Amino acid sequence: MTEARRRRAYRRGRLSETLCRLMLRLKGYRILAAGFRVPVGEIDIVARRGKTLAIVEVKARASLAEAAEALSSHQQRRIARAAEAYLALHPSAAGLVVRFDVMLVQPWRLPHHLTNAWRL
Repeated sequence: MTEARRRRAYRRGRLSETLCRLMLRLKGYRILAAGFRVPVGEIDIVARRGKTLAIVEVKARASLAEAAEALSSHQQRRIARAAEAYLALHPSAAGLVVRFDVMLVQPWRLPHHLTNAWRL
């Protein structure tokens, strides 16, 4: 992948994450963190609504099907490890129900929010 393509993909990903954060806020979620990184993994968005803590992965591709296929089991494990690190750093979130969501983004469409997309 050329450097220019990499930069475009990065910008498209950041724009998609911003759009997803906005959509989550409109759905009543409070955004607690964005781009949470630890050595074991990364979480795109951490959001809370009521007693639920949503760990959200954003996938932006040309179609919803491509976006859905882009989340591998290896990535799911890395996200889960990052979620454990987040919970360790934020003890106030310990009593919440943790849920793993995916938001699929395709051009010129609203993000598709899949709640409880996978379990550990």
